[in-house]
Amino acid sequence: QVHFVESGGNLAQPGGSLRLSCAASGFTLDEYAITWFRQAPGKEREGVSCIGSTSQNTFYAESVKGRFTISRNYATNTVDLQMNSLKPEDTAVYYCAAKKGGISRVPGAYDYWGQGTQVTVSS
Repeated sequence: QVHFVESGGNLAQPGGSLRLSCAASGFTLDEYAITWFRQAPGKEREGVSCIGSTSQNTFYAESVKGRFTISRNYATNTVDLQMNSLKPEDTAVYYCAAKKGGISRVPGAYDYWGQGTQVTVSS
């Protein structure tokens, strides 16, 4: 059975850092494109960062470019999102999602989703 678990969400101060991790069981993540999405209250789900199955292709939303880094750990079957220089507008529930094929920012293209982890940036 396919199962995703996100972790690492927490309360952080503006300018601080958090590292989110997405762990999979029941399948191997390196066969899938992975995207971290986020959804703030009253807003649509947004594709924040994507990584292709071979890690050669990555994508970052303009709002996080230069601050967030997505990476795979093939040994632990996880995909991490390092978030630096956090801003209050980064506050959201963050989800990881997986799909076969190339990367996409469209939520409907993804087959598997985690339950989400809350990130709150506030002083």
